[in-house]
Amino acid sequence: MNPQGALFFLLDFVFSAYIFIVLTRFVLQLARADFYNPISQFVLKATNPLLKPLRRIIPGYGGLDIAALVLVVALIILKTVILLSIQVGGFPSGIGAALVLHALRELASLILNYVFWTVLIRVLLSWVAPDPYSPVVRIIVQVTEPIMAPVRKLLPPMGGFDLSPLFVLLGIQLLQILFQLH
Repeated sequence: MNPQGALFFLLDFVFSAYIFIVLTRFVLQLARADFYNPISQFVLKATNPLLKPLRRIIPGYGGLDIAALVLVVALIILKTVILLSIQVGGFPSGIGAALVLHALRELASLILNYVFWTVLIRVLLSWVAPDPYSPVVRIIVQVTEPIMAPVRKLLPPMGGFDLSPLFVLLGIQLLQILFQLH
């Protein structure tokens, strides 16, 4: 791998990981997850340096952490600009509006993928009967329950089988296909 490829990979990984952590903070607040959980504490400490100043400018609205969403979009734009600059040797001019649309589309895709994978992990965890007091298990349940509970109420009793994850996963896939977010 050449040095330019290694730098591209490293920057892509660092930006993607931090975007994931900021998105996790948004999801944890949206799901009203336990913020005394060690995972929540890590997410808080990792995101506070950028989110605290941003919150002074951008307040929350209706329980949504708008500052976290704005930070995710800004990080996606910054990541795209930096990676494009590395890839093509400079930043092409005149793509500002396209860049913002790309970032919003990427945000929607990230949120749907986030929900998809957390529901899938919850399903897999249910097969191995993990420790219910594990910080990871508790966070996954707290994040997925607000999505799965309404679906569970719509389904008739299935003799002890919970098919709500199946319908949630199918719904996410349908949304990704409809909005072409793959």
